[in-house]
Amino acid sequence: MVNINSFVSIILPIRNEVSFIKKSMDAILAQDFPRDQVEIVIADGMSTDETRDIIRAYQQTHPQIHLIDNPGKIVPTGMNIALRQAKGEIIIRVDGHTVIAPDYVRQCVEILQRTQADNVGGKMNTIGSNPFGKAAALATSTPFGVGGARFHYSDEEEWVDTVYMGAWPRSVFDRIGLFDEELVRDQDDEFNYRLRAAGGKILLSPDIKSEYSVRGNPYALWKQYFQYGYWKVRVLQKHPHQMRPRQFVPPVFASALLGSALLSVLFSRGWVVLALVGGGYLLANLAASVVTASKKGWDHLALLPATFAILHLSYGLGFLIGLVKFAKRWGDKKGKVPNFHPTPNTDNAN
Repeated sequence: MVNINSFVSIILPIRNEVSFIKKSMDAILAQDFPRDQVEIVIADGMSTDETRDIIRAYQQTHPQIHLIDNPGKIVPTGMNIALRQAKGEIIIRVDGHTVIAPDYVRQCVEILQRTQADNVGGKMNTIGSNPFGKAAALATSTPFGVGGARFHYSDEEEWVDTVYMGAWPRSVFDRIGLFDEELVRDQDDEFNYRLRAAGGKILLSPDIKSEYSVRGNPYALWKQYFQYGYWKVRVLQKHPHQMRPRQFVPPVFASALLGSALLSVLFSRGWVVLALVGGGYLLANLAASVVTASKKGWDHLALLPATFAILHLSYGLGFLIGLVKFAKRWGDKKGKVPNFHPTPNTDNAN
């Protein structure tokens, strides 16, 4: 028998979300879960836009909203600060760029209890607000764009390595600690690996629905995926068995492209290798773009090849630069993973 009388803490680690925070908050406040059984803990990374003012306005009529400072300004420090103050038996993460379905909280609670999973999440349904954003949303929802991470495109309920956002019983953090505060990106992958290594199970369910607004311009998307690749090196150094073959494909491609470009400069026939590497990728990219456009709309075809290239090259180059940056840290597996020591839930919104 599923018990939906659990007290739930919804946690939002955010910074400078003025363009999205109203949509995100309105969706959270429209949940069909009993309102008196929910608190909303927002860890703000010292926003410099009007994000905090918007949240304070919501607090005037919704006392269950708690706004706290996140001086670290990144997701893992925000998650950890919020987790220490959260009172819920179940913890649900929501991102500032995300709009959750009206039954999101209820589905998370019911599925956690029905399956006895240690973490549940849904498919990452991506949307864009302009032509590039729509192309990015399509590209990041395909195996060619993002590899085999199931939460990007699977519509099946299945046990997986990681999920988007996440919902956990509070006891999970007592068992394995909090998020690694060294990792600006990829902290969810690292956390979920520790969870699985400790015997935990992670479930992807299509009944947990949300919409994520992707980056709407090439620079923002490049920066995001460059950071994914860069910080993945530290995850590799700490947990070598966490890595999957798909995660090495972008850096191998970037290495091959850079190496063949160098050969083309040093040797008269080096251009042949460059043409093979670049041409092979171009053909694969165009084929994936055509297949994606044929399913989702031909009007996206013009931007898809460049979008795929941004995803692959930014991640690959970020990984290679991370290898150089962290070259002396292969023996450093410790990271910055605090133990879970809850503190009283108080607002800090000034």
